[in-house]
Order: sequence, then C-alpha cells, then structure tokens
Amino acid sequence: MSMEYCEEDVPHVLAVDDNIIDRKLVERLLKTSSCRVTVAENAIRALEYLGLKENQQQSQFNGKGAKVNMIITDYCMPGMTGCELLQKIKESSMLKDVPVVIMSSENIPDRINECLEKGAERFILKPLKLADVKMLRCQLTKC
Repeated sequence: MSMEYCEEDVPHVLAVDDNIIDRKLVERLLKTSSCRVTVAENAIRALEYLGLKENQQQSQFNGKGAKVNMIITDYCMPGMTGCELLQKIKESSMLKDVPVVIMSSENIPDRINECLEKGAERFILKPLKLADVKMLRCQLTKC
C-alpha cells in the first residue's frame, strides 16, 4: 500500500541562500524528506515571494504572498543578512509564527545568540546534513 500525500499535508519550505551549490543541497535534502521547496537567491526575493514589502518601517503583508510552513535561510548574504530577514518576518503580523531556521558556515557565538534572541527556531552550522533536515521535518509535522 503506497502512501499518498495531499498537497496540504506536505510541508512547504522556503530556502534562501545566495550560493547556488548550498541552495541546491538544501533543496535536495528537503525534497528527500518529503517537503515541498521553493528557493530564493537572496532575502529580498524571499520577502517578495512571501508578500512583504522590504522598504517599509514595519513589514507589511500585501496579502499576495505564498504560504510556507518554514523558512530556512543562510546568515551571510549580500544586501540583507538572514538575521535581518528573520527580523522582517517576525515584524509581520501574518508571518511572525512561521519558524525561521538560520544556517551559517561560521560558528560565531554572538551571531548565533543574536539570531536566537530575535526569534530564530534554530541555528544550524553548514553544511546542512540529512539528519538536520529530518529533525526539522519532524518538528514541522510534530512527530
């Protein structure tokens, strides 16, 4: 008997990373763990996809954004860091409850603490591993 997934049952994850290799790795690992994945090459594109206006003082939701169950983002990106993206999401009344996971290849305790204090669900060191993704997938489905 095969298990079939309804589109709504499959967690939708937005993966944000400026490095194409890291982005493809995250996408592949998430898909391996039965997640629907949308990728963005930077924080500005991610905000557009989510329906947020980047240039406003208070992040405003335009109502046209896609629904995601989790956002996983690189910390170090040009234009806007993952932590700044996290802050914009947490300022949005529509998106503030979406869990955000920050990834970085640099193990800098102050950076990790800053992200966690601003509401990051987790801070994961790169390279992302299948075990990390399985743990996140389990968290999404409350298993």
